[in-house]
Amino acid sequence: MATNLLFLWLAYAGHDIRILYAVISADNLTAGLASAAFVAFLSQLTNVSFTAVQYAIFSSLMTLLPKTIGGYSGSMVDNLGYPGFFLLASLMGVPVLGLIYLIQRHEAFRQ
Repeated sequence: MATNLLFLWLAYAGHDIRILYAVISADNLTAGLASAAFVAFLSQLTNVSFTAVQYAIFSSLMTLLPKTIGGYSGSMVDNLGYPGFFLLASLMGVPVLGLIYLIQRHEAFRQ
């Protein structure tokens, strides 16, 4: 969510290669961290007897909504412009933070 705000900054900064390097580096770093955390989370959810099938289903479902919405990103940029698009993309992460909070509360309650 924060790296989308960095892309918003880049959209306003214009053609500055140093900012581009910083934003792309931050985006790749956070994507790697998020992917590792998500793999660990999915691994915790799967049953040992059906690990491969469950992991395949969960990882496919993980990308269903982003791939569906991603198909419309070009028309969204045409209508909103890059700053508006990246702001909207950041705001779409707010419900995810709420879900993470609820999952943490649920897990803490179970233990």
